Amino acid sequence: MRMAARLEAMGMEKYAGLTRKSGGRAKWTGKIKLDEASLELPKKWKRGRLIFVNSMSDLFHKDVPAEFVGRVFRTMAEAPQHTFQVLTKRPERLVELSSRLPWPSHVWMGVSVENADYVERIDLLRRSGARVKFLSLEPLLGPLDDLDLTGIHWVIAGGESGPGCRPVEKAWVRSIRDQCKEAGVAFHFKQWGGINKKRAGRKLDGRTWDQLPAQPSMAAAAE
Repeated sequence: MRMAARLEAMGMEKYAGLTRKSGGRAKWTGKIKLDEASLELPKKWKRGRLIFVNSMSDLFHKDVPAEFVGRVFRTMAEAPQHTFQVLTKRPERLVELSSRLPWPSHVWMGVSVENADYVERIDLLRRSGARVKFLSLEPLLGPLDDLDLTGIHWVIAGGESGPGCRPVEKAWVRSIRDQCKEAGVAFHFKQWGGINKKRAGRKLDGRTWDQLPAQPSMAAAAE
């Protein structure tokens, strides 16, 4: 929300009217904008890229038309030179639409699981047709000691950053890493977070963790 307000102030039209100030902070107005202009862009990029789809929103929000979700997925299917990452906090709608969407291996589907209150999202992700499934355990706000990683290919963990951020404990991150190692799941530790996330760094037990799921479109990068 802070970033959307900043981008609107910089003159980016597609963010106009999406936030309002409340209590000194930017808050989402509830307005949905469909970024039609970006739909064809990936097809024009010839060199393969790793693309985080909807980094400022959630493609599976109830107010995003199913027809538009389908168009996004068709664009991804028609651009196999890229690897697309789609992340949602709304896996119920993901399951609802899954059978109507193409699922090539270069489209990775993930769910956010911030703490134990949201582990049911993992079961819903498993029910989708995605061929590469991942978990985003960030911002990590509590322990996740007994994850069922069956059918999961990649786990990302990271602490919260920015004003008012809540701390992450090393034991939480170590537990997730160890569960991934035991299950043979790729593990990526993004950051410790905090007010100054650059200073806090991203090393865990003396090293960085940058594993990627072993699947065809990213095999070379994973090695």
